[in-house]
Amino acid sequence: MVAHGRASNKPGTGVPARYQKLVVMLSFFILAVLIGLWFLRASAPVDLAQGRNMRNADVYARWAKGELVVLVRHAERCDHSTNPCLDVADGITRKGRSAAVELGNSFRTLGLANADIFSSPLARTRQTSTFAFNQASAGEDWLINCRRTMLEDVLRHKADHRNLILVTHSECIDQLERSLQVSSRSMLDYGSSLFVAVDPEDHTAHVLGFLDAPDWKSVLAKRP
Repeated sequence: MVAHGRASNKPGTGVPARYQKLVVMLSFFILAVLIGLWFLRASAPVDLAQGRNMRNADVYARWAKGELVVLVRHAERCDHSTNPCLDVADGITRKGRSAAVELGNSFRTLGLANADIFSSPLARTRQTSTFAFNQASAGEDWLINCRRTMLEDVLRHKADHRNLILVTHSECIDQLERSLQVSSRSMLDYGSSLFVAVDPEDHTAHVLGFLDAPDWKSVLAKRP
């Protein structure tokens, strides 16, 4: 007697049709995930201390031409640390002061002759700017009240052929990255810097990458 029933396999495959469909669906899903991760990585700021990222981003040449904006997060804040305060409670720590001095020395290695420097009016940013650059600007409220117009304010203060250094806060750095549609933001530590290039022709901006404060020495040692 011959048993009659539905064939569960496609001819010549030996694999049930429903499993073949499942494999195809999983393949498309995995491909979509990989493409999504690639786009996230592509639009995320790179660590300029890694490999040849500093050179690949053309940071030194752009700096020489005055095409960069560098957003510097203030040094270690006293009210969020167990380290001894420098003086006021809403300022920086003694450790932060030393880090700010080192940061300023690193920027001087790049050269500050063609750089304008602004800082937010809060104590921790003013102190950071003072110990790093021997100056702190007054009345730059846009560097603390930055929720909606950070990108516009940055471009308004960026002079042609001059770099712009902004001593500011993590919230403002995050807001700029949002405005530039950076998908995975930097979350910079104290004293770290976000490098942004501004096109001298159409004044469009894009993020080059970030540099953590302890990495300046190793990066500058590889400077061409």
